[in-house]
Amino acid sequence: MKIFIDQGHNPQNPNAGAEANGVREQDVTYAVGIELAELLRSNPFFDVRLSRNSPTEQLGTSNATSLAARVNAANSWGADYFISLHCNASANTSASGSEVYVYSESSPAYPLGEDILVGLHNYTGLPNRGMRINPSLYVLRRTNMPALLVEMGYLTNPIDAELLSTDPRSFARGIYNGLLTYFQLI
Repeated sequence: MKIFIDQGHNPQNPNAGAEANGVREQDVTYAVGIELAELLRSNPFFDVRLSRNSPTEQLGTSNATSLAARVNAANSWGADYFISLHCNASANTSASGSEVYVYSESSPAYPLGEDILVGLHNYTGLPNRGMRINPSLYVLRRTNMPALLVEMGYLTNPIDAELLSTDPRSFARGIYNGLLTYFQLI
């Protein structure tokens, strides 16, 4: 099973991520992606590729080309599933938890997202904010395989931000366990 992990955003602009509470989204997504790839590689059922293979790797020269580079890499590899890692932000600093975006409810990504959300909640203790449909997101509409965009937690919430920055392994473990549940490997 070929899993493409997109560590959302570049280390610097163009397409840098959100920042709050001293934590940068692009650093968290990179760290969680590395941990998740390590877990997947330990299981012979999975083959994995990452969008960013070093913390300084830049993809594209604009937002559009950065997104295209991620999608094109997954499409050309022939990935079976595309998982884009992100951190949320809100003006409401009490907003907390994980949510998953997919292209449509009929996509195989939808039940996978549900399993990932349960895994994230079980490993991080953060609230499961549920599944969301958003066919306008580039990485969901331009991939040739089922795709998910995982908002792991809120950088604008001090508790979420602390956990995201200090314990990327729990987020990776939660996503990994969601994959194991979905593919009936546990």
